[in-house]
Amino acid sequence: MAAFSKSIPHNCYEIGHTWHPSCGVSFVQITGGALEESLKIYIPLYLIAAILRKRKLDYYIHRLLPEILQSASFLTANGALYMAFFCILRKILGKFYSWSAGFGAALPASYVAILIERKSRRGLLTIYMANLVLLFCITAALYMFFFRCKDGLKGFTFSALRFIVGKEEIPTHSFAPETAYAKVEQKTEKQEEKSRGMNLTALVRKLVDSVCKHGPRHRCCKHYEDNCISYCIKGFIRMFSVGYLIQCCLRIPSTFRHLFTQPSRLLSLFYNKENFQLGAFLGSFVSIYKGTSCFLRWIRNLDDELHAIIAGFLAGVSMMFYKSTTISMYLASKLVETMYFKGIEAGKVPYFPHADTIIYSISTAICFQAAVMEVQNLRPSYWKFLLRLTKGKFAVMNRKVLDVFGTGASKHFQDFIPRLDPRYTTITPELPTEFS
Repeated sequence: MAAFSKSIPHNCYEIGHTWHPSCGVSFVQITGGALEESLKIYIPLYLIAAILRKRKLDYYIHRLLPEILQSASFLTANGALYMAFFCILRKILGKFYSWSAGFGAALPASYVAILIERKSRRGLLTIYMANLVLLFCITAALYMFFFRCKDGLKGFTFSALRFIVGKEEIPTHSFAPETAYAKVEQKTEKQEEKSRGMNLTALVRKLVDSVCKHGPRHRCCKHYEDNCISYCIKGFIRMFSVGYLIQCCLRIPSTFRHLFTQPSRLLSLFYNKENFQLGAFLGSFVSIYKGTSCFLRWIRNLDDELHAIIAGFLAGVSMMFYKSTTISMYLASKLVETMYFKGIEAGKVPYFPHADTIIYSISTAICFQAAVMEVQNLRPSYWKFLLRLTKGKFAVMNRKVLDVFGTGASKHFQDFIPRLDPRYTTITPELPTEFS
């Protein structure tokens, strides 16, 4: 453990921005690189979200670009302001302490950055220690339960789940099973009218229907056009396709960047393991959830909100196909946030102003402290994200100097010695091996 009172006299060039002696130039370079990477992250993210939410043209014209720029500015500020406060603290304190190079600089940077982000996107974003699949199963169970409950979920979360699992699973608390057959007849008549103008898509759909044409459907099930078997199969195919296309879209920027130098990489855009993994994850989640829901309606002879807990938990096993800590932790944190605000509305828990902002700032500062002083204890995916955001500059900090604090800061950087200009250092720098 580092001694918090211990200090070293080196300046910020010798430890932080070893690639350039100027604090201002280093800040500008970090800002430019972070902004570029932030736009690469948020442009496809917001476009996909807008398509899934079926946004109208007015949103694309007036709101899409400002929202992208706002989120990109938040992420850029998180990286750039860290470097700014890194240098500011050194100038104020006159030396470096074990806490000032990481936590001390990251805390104000994270706090200012999160204030830039849209309030609806603020949340508990940095919770890391849990069993991934089990956590996702529990999270999915509770999400689906709230989805089935009256006024359980609202806004984007409700819309996203409605898109994923289908409108057939939307709760209708006045649902009477006896009306199902009348609705089936109405749907059948409409289908017969549409069949006259049948195209290729309709022919494929008819073929899928014919596979399970005579399958069973319980009277409590609301998927009137399909029996329970075809209902699950279609759910899998639909969301597998969505997952595959999303992953393809996310790979487009990196693939086309090498299109002329490595044309063969174009094939990896379509034939990539991650494409099929995301598709399998989404497809199996939906099919398991729907299949379990139908099964429970059959054995209990009723449609109950409690079914969603069991179905959601079992559907969470689909995370085995696409083990994403980011997805699991983000959904878990948003679930905690949802339950917290429901507790406030019910008068069961107190309201703490700016709790999300404070928690985000502290959590991010802790991660930055680890990234500086003990990278070996940081999640590899988060470390790669920091390298991407700073264009690799986080890896060229002079961590050998930080070993004095006893955290093993240079454990994974034993062969790295920065090439420092002696004119701007306080202590004669150690020369790289090839110059010694």
